[in-house]
Formats: sequence, structure tokens, C-alpha cells
Amino acid sequence: MMSDASTGGVEPSPIQNVTAQYTKLKRQYQQLLDRWTPHVLHRWLATSCLVAIFMLRIIFTQGWYIVCYAHAIYLLNLLLAFLQPKFDPSLQEDLLADEIEGGGEAEASPLPSQRDDEFRPFVRRLPEWQFWLSSTRATVVSLFCTTSEVFNVPVYWPILVIYFLVLLTLTMRRQIQHMIKYKYVPFDIGRKTRYGGAK
Repeated sequence: MMSDASTGGVEPSPIQNVTAQYTKLKRQYQQLLDRWTPHVLHRWLATSCLVAIFMLRIIFTQGWYIVCYAHAIYLLNLLLAFLQPKFDPSLQEDLLADEIEGGGEAEASPLPSQRDDEFRPFVRRLPEWQFWLSSTRATVVSLFCTTSEVFNVPVYWPILVIYFLVLLTLTMRRQIQHMIKYKYVPFDIGRKTRYGGAK
């Protein structure tokens, strides 16, 4: 047997080969994600197509309702995290109240209270990129689950639909009330601010 000069005469073990292949695949996957990053509209259109394919699969096969319900609940949780601020003002108010009750000094509110206060941009708890990536992964996993009969649990689907709609209504109503109470809007569509101009 001739020894390879690049490996110093020692053949790599199977574990090292697997690790090297895994690292190579991981790097290629990250490069693909990096290429997709600036294309927001195309990313969401692709995910919407995946969700549509998933829903058509559920409708035409008349099964996997539990998978569909779990997928919908997961997407709802992602949406709520996307709409919430990273630094929740209600939690900051609670911490401030606890500090005052404990004998501490009352600090100024971290939120601007007047028009002249410092501008603070809305920072999401879940960034758009993570929202898209998690949604896409969840949809692909859900589609994969519909290929196995193990996940096709018989269930009366109208109950799941009603329960999901009630859950959606309650959580979105609470989120909208929170947005109104603390005066923030998680979207900047149509709102353009000019800095340095006359008031």
C-alpha cells in the first residue's frame, strides 16, 4: 500500500470522513441561505407555495389533521413573536413597579413619552429572517410528516378548526390591545420619517 503524502501516511477514520462531509454540507447550506437573504419577497412567495402545497395535501388526502393543527399553532406562535417588541414595555413597567415597592428610586420610563423624546426604532422579538426560516422549516417538516401513516391520527377536524380560530382571535385581540396600550406599530409600511426637517 502506498501512503498518501497529504495525510502524512495515515488514512482518515470513517468518523473523520463523516464529520468532513457534514461540515461541507453545512457550509453549502449556509451559503444557500446567505444567497436568499436579500430576496425577501421571493423567500416569502416560496414559503407561501410550500404552505399551499401542504394545505392541498391535507385537503385532498382528508388526513393528517393533527399535523396541520400543530403546524398552524407553531406558525401562530412565530407570528406573535414577530409582532412583539424585543423589550416588552409591560415587563419593564412591572420591573419598575417592583423596584419602587422595594424602596428603590423611580427611574424614567425607557419609552419616549413626548414627541421631543429620543426616537427608538421598533426591534422585534423574532426577526423577519428567523420568522421566515422557522416557518419554512416547519412547513417542510410538516410535509414530510404527511408521508407517514404514523402521524395520520383519526380526529374530528371541525373541532380543531374551531379551537384554532378561537385561539387566533383571543391571542390577536390581546396583541392588538398591547399595541394600542403601548403605542407601537410593528410595521413601517407607508410610514416614512424625514429627519432634520422643520416641524
